[in-house]
Amino acid sequence: MRRPISTLTATALTISAGMALWINHSSARDRVPVATPVGKPEFCIPHRRITESLVRSDSVIDFKMRGGKVYRVTIEGGCPGLGFEGRFGYSTSLDKLCASDIITVLYVSPIASGARCALGPFQPVTLVPAEK
Repeated sequence: MRRPISTLTATALTISAGMALWINHSSARDRVPVATPVGKPEFCIPHRRITESLVRSDSVIDFKMRGGKVYRVTIEGGCPGLGFEGRFGYSTSLDKLCASDIITVLYVSPIASGARCALGPFQPVTLVPAEK
């Protein structure tokens, strides 16, 4: 199950207020599913509409939204440790998450923050179901 970390946990990690944190526990076999673009990339998405973030690799994150829409972000050059850790945090003073906003890779053991990387544009996509 993927869910935001509680405010208390975020505070314990000494992360500023307004930070949204996501955890992903997907297996390697479903890390980067094929995605078909459906429309033009968007610069920002409303962060309150994000229901789930799926870290697929060091350079790919899929954001699932209320209503079922999916946006894929590709981080140019990748973000070291992101695919392995599968979790990140971000802070924004706006009600939107935007391309060029910075995410921080979060480590659980030991609790620490890692690489800081800029997001790319939010490409609306349809994910191709994995073959069984």
